[in-house]
Amino acid sequence: MTGFGISDRSMILIVAIASVLVTVSVADRDWDNGGDGDGGFNYTTHWSRVPGNDTCNNNEPNKIIGGGSDHWRYGFNYSVWASQNTPFYINDVLVFKYDPPSQTPFQHSVYLLPNMCSYITCNLSRAKLIANTTQGDGEGFKFVLKSWRPYYFVCGERGNLHCKDGGMKFFVMPMLRHG
Repeated sequence: MTGFGISDRSMILIVAIASVLVTVSVADRDWDNGGDGDGGFNYTTHWSRVPGNDTCNNNEPNKIIGGGSDHWRYGFNYSVWASQNTPFYINDVLVFKYDPPSQTPFQHSVYLLPNMCSYITCNLSRAKLIANTTQGDGEGFKFVLKSWRPYYFVCGERGNLHCKDGGMKFFVMPMLRHG
């Protein structure tokens, strides 16, 4: 039988709830600082202020550079970056930019992990390499968020050290675009 098992269904539910909570927390941090003079939340400008994801009011996919101007590098907390750049939408394009091996001794890659447990532990045993150490050069490696499901991204270099200790991991749960 194919499909999701009980644990996979539970994990998707947990990720969906976490995604909603992150979105609410992002909204909540501006509740008293809406910039409209009355101290209330400014619905018209809040989401347009989200860095890297400023076109969420139309039906066009967003192009979002992982880490913003910091790109994909060791020592940057991508989990925090992802929570600050919500919401992500289906068909948005994530761009991973990093130096090729010829320009740096610290190589990077991008792996897609199958589940939250693998993500938390940085376990790459069932991971899929989606961008090797050379694909982040130039315009970077582009990844389309094609469906409503959690996506777990990590760097698997240096024996998973970049994921475990270097902050090079994040997950997103793209939402349906409305409008």
